Amino acid sequence: QVQLVESGGGLVQPGGSLKLSCAASGSSLGGNVMNWYRQAPGKERELVASASTTGHKNYADSVKGRFTISRDYAKNTVYLQMNSLKPEDTAVYYCNYYRLLTSTNYWGQGTQVTVSS
Repeated sequence: QVQLVESGGGLVQPGGSLKLSCAASGSSLGGNVMNWYRQAPGKERELVASASTTGHKNYADSVKGRFTISRDYAKNTVYLQMNSLKPEDTAVYYCNYYRLLTSTNYWGQGTQVTVSS
């Protein structure tokens, strides 16, 4: 089992920045990918950014150049630095841990990000 605890959401004005954190605890053997997803009201959950243990990173086209995903392996934490935020970035952001060996997904509780003036 893997437990994920997210933090860092909040209200920010357009053009502002926020940094989300997701701390993982529990069993974490083997390769994995840590992801950030988001879900806006009335929309499906979408993948925002991902970072694997091999170092590969991937971003949704809508956030490329504005968001940066990073991992601190010593702290078992993944971050999402969000800059130049737009109102359309408003959503609940979810941390996801995907264990490659067992194809198992674990989810955090979600953190609200609201971009509004």
